[in-house]
Amino acid sequence: MASPESPLRRRLIGALGAASSAGVVAAGAPWSAWAADAAHGADPEFLITPGLTYLNTAALGPTPRVVLERTLAAWQLLESNPVRMAYGDGDVHLATDQARERLARFIGCDADELQITRGTTDAMNTVAQSIRFRRGDRILTSEQEHEGGHNGWAYVARRHNLAIDVISIAPGEHDPQRILARIADGLRRRTRVLSISHVFSANGLRLPIAEICALARRSGVLSVVDGAQALGQFAVDVRALGCDAYAASGHKWLMGPKGTGLLYIRREAASEIAPVQREDGPRFVTNATGIGALPLVIGLGAAVDAMNARGIDYVERRIRELRERLHTGLAQLPQLRVVSPPAGPGATALVAAMLPASIAAKSFQSVLRDQHGLMVKRIEAPFFNGIRLSPHVFNTEAEIDLALRAIRAQLDGAVHGQ
Repeated sequence: MASPESPLRRRLIGALGAASSAGVVAAGAPWSAWAADAAHGADPEFLITPGLTYLNTAALGPTPRVVLERTLAAWQLLESNPVRMAYGDGDVHLATDQARERLARFIGCDADELQITRGTTDAMNTVAQSIRFRRGDRILTSEQEHEGGHNGWAYVARRHNLAIDVISIAPGEHDPQRILARIADGLRRRTRVLSISHVFSANGLRLPIAEICALARRSGVLSVVDGAQALGQFAVDVRALGCDAYAASGHKWLMGPKGTGLLYIRREAASEIAPVQREDGPRFVTNATGIGALPLVIGLGAAVDAMNARGIDYVERRIRELRERLHTGLAQLPQLRVVSPPAGPGATALVAAMLPASIAAKSFQSVLRDQHGLMVKRIEAPFFNGIRLSPHVFNTEAEIDLALRAIRAQLDGAVHGQ
């Protein structure tokens, strides 16, 4: 075991506080400064297998080496003296508090409004079980919600005899004002909660969340936002959005350690959304929370550092460039129907397309992976039969073109019975 003054302990503590600039370039740096020119899988900042074209960040993003190294350093320090490091003013526990503070600044709130979770689903379930519902209350949501954003509401509805009202939104519908009007029409006298995604996971549509939350506030309804597909894609300011709760993942677009996420609860809504985990205050390790995955939280803070070093505005511009190249290419394939929005305020890096009814999404995804080394997401019921691609900053134009060639080849082969 390392003594309190050992070189190992000093080195590991230094690793926890080290600036993330070692291995991450400054904000706005040229793409060539930190991404390799090779077609795919060659960026040294990531561990993606050479030869694999990874276009599925919307499912899970790859963690950069600098973030992984900070996480592992925290774990090693924790194991040097577990109780001393994990509780009270222990170095690892203090580092989790600092990580939460950096994450809070990143999304525009105070640290005591922020709870670290295992992901978006964990956060959404926490919210659903933290509201004191009354029999006959109603929950308004949309048919485009991810299961992780819907199942918690279904659970409490069964247990407390609540009603769930579902807004119908077609996969190819992109008009934000029409969607906003439909939400307004769906609000009822007993509506207690409006639960909606910032970005729909199936087609990548970005909703006008600030307007939606303002509508909910005027109606006396709690607004809960599923931000799984937003955090790390573009700047998220929860105060500006005006939501009562915001749930997000750390392991998608933010590219943090797997099994991390966050839950923001607006201070003014804390009496109505009151998780038991907040009973002993906002620190990560309390009597109400128990011991959690401290190294992962520190890694999440490192992911925020890495994103700040790149610059969130740069990240958004870069993935939009790749996204437009992908959207344009898929739209030129006559066998597909692209259901993601065109360039504009509703567009994000998620690009989805419907496949012909004769081609099953599951088998098409498998062929792209096994024969072309291309990782994409398949979309199935209850949404549609199709595929979704989601590039991030580690991807290149060459990878987008490779993906388009692979998809075209497989579609043409299916048409000709190959």
